[in-house]
Amino acid sequence: MNTSRSAGASSPVNGKQVNDWDTRRKRKIADIKQALSASPVDVAALRRMAISEGGLLTDEIRCHVWPRLLNVPPHVLEQEPETVERENNKDYNQVLLDVQRSLRRFPPGMPDEQREGLQEELIDIILLVLKRNPQLHYYQGYHDIVVTFLLVLGERLATALVEKLSTHHLRDFMDPTMDNTKHILNYLMPIIDRVNPEVHDFMQQAEVGTVFALSWLITWFGHVLSDFRHVVRLYDFFLACHPLMPIYFAAVIVLYREEEVLECECDMAMVHHLLSQIPQDLPYETLISRAGDLFVQFPPSELAREAASHDSMAASTFKDFDLASTQQRPDSVLRRRRRQKQAALESSAANAAVTVARPSAARRLVRLAVMGLTVALGAAALAVVNTALEWAPKLDLFP
Repeated sequence: MNTSRSAGASSPVNGKQVNDWDTRRKRKIADIKQALSASPVDVAALRRMAISEGGLLTDEIRCHVWPRLLNVPPHVLEQEPETVERENNKDYNQVLLDVQRSLRRFPPGMPDEQREGLQEELIDIILLVLKRNPQLHYYQGYHDIVVTFLLVLGERLATALVEKLSTHHLRDFMDPTMDNTKHILNYLMPIIDRVNPEVHDFMQQAEVGTVFALSWLITWFGHVLSDFRHVVRLYDFFLACHPLMPIYFAAVIVLYREEEVLECECDMAMVHHLLSQIPQDLPYETLISRAGDLFVQFPPSELAREAASHDSMAASTFKDFDLASTQQRPDSVLRRRRRQKQAALESSAANAAVTVARPSAARRLVRLAVMGLTVALGAAALAVVNTALEWAPKLDLFP
């Protein structure tokens, strides 16, 4: 597969010398090759490389590393996909419609004939995975994930990896109902509340909910980001981590836009519109690092109870607004509270109740890499059971 499109994806160029990045890039490529050539393959090192600055760098490297991150056996990778009967297939019509609408997901300037051929392969991959796994149910947005794997890996490798991904990371999204998907979305507000209660309270008062983040979550941001380099950089990160990491990344995006959110009119439609429009110039490396930090600081097990009872928790946050909102605009109340909190923080940094010591970069990468091994259970079920670190070493997660 041609690697020119995503070579150097998300290269950190903000104020750093190009030569310095080139040196670190070459060193990283050498480290990845060394991990791949080890016997057995050093998967933990590959996870750290995928998480760390710059990710896996090129599509050529991803073709070798992504299968290792998902632990797809070599004999599975070598299998040629079989033909799937499209006639009378219950999912075919919807898949066809979604694939036909996916023109923007293909590289600009790609010849029509090549794109149409890839779209046919995209349909085949989706139908084949569903045929082999009748317990899985197609959802709109699934094709946005599959097309990313197709463009990076080609049809044969993409089929094998998408099947593994669908029965692990994406399993909750492919249930007959959206109950587990809604449960995962319920982690968003507790994460935000831990870091910035003011933004949390503002969003609750606006009653914006979490629907704005639905397409982010179920497509791994593939549907909402226009630059393919940013998409594959996030996929490096998500594949190396816990299956709930995309919701942490969603929270980080909201928190990064704190000023915009709090300056917005405290109205559901206005806040929803603001949040549903992701800026395309986000500092992805910074946000990836922050999401990893938040996952270590506030693991899913700590948030599971709040996520499970999100409605009652949300209702309780409205109490301190009841009287004020009958007399004045709630957004004015929130802005005043923000100024008061800022003054208090400036007078005493010790008053920051949510401040947690930032883990060292090396420790965080190791911990996230270990947590990335916990993809055998559905994300929602996993979060309720326990944290990844507590049980990952005890289970053979990839039979």
